[in-house]
Amino acid sequence: MEKRKIEKIVFLGGASWENDSKVFKEAYDTAKLLAENGYKIMNGGGPGVMRAATMGAKAAGQNVIVVTYHPNKKKANYEGVDPENPFDDEIVTLDYFDRTKVMLQNNDVHIVFNGSTGTISELGMSWASSRIHEGNHKPIILFGSFWEEIVESIKKNMLMRPGEIELLQICSTPEEVLSYIQKLDKKE
Repeated sequence: MEKRKIEKIVFLGGASWENDSKVFKEAYDTAKLLAENGYKIMNGGGPGVMRAATMGAKAAGQNVIVVTYHPNKKKANYEGVDPENPFDDEIVTLDYFDRTKVMLQNNDVHIVFNGSTGTISELGMSWASSRIHEGNHKPIILFGSFWEEIVESIKKNMLMRPGEIELLQICSTPEEVLSYIQKLDKKE
């Protein structure tokens, strides 16, 4: 049997999404479908999209690894580790930026759901790294049709070099995500 090129997928997105929100359900369904198809799921160990990804993967019978940061004192605008995120294994890092770097380095695909400033910083780090390592980069999936307007605005208002926008793939359903990843998995 041929070894897969894509094994681990990290879920990035808002920590404030509640379990009954559309974004939470989309992240859960996407993680569950990917885990059912043999992909390993990673996240930052927090609430919202991160908890949804863990719960979806666990529903498919898969263990989940998270990358966390435990501040030495409570931070007003950092959610920290979520006690309701039922992950299996934890990689503890030094600070928020180290956490993001370790998450982005230890997987094969980045999926970015709707979120806030933390999500924007994760996307920026992922995108910049993919640009630097183009040809040997990690694919970036933007989940949700709302990204189309954001990407168009970036193209219109920012200085984009050739090939930068093409590093992004917008998908709006778990099935589209799976199909895109399977196509990448088959490329030589």
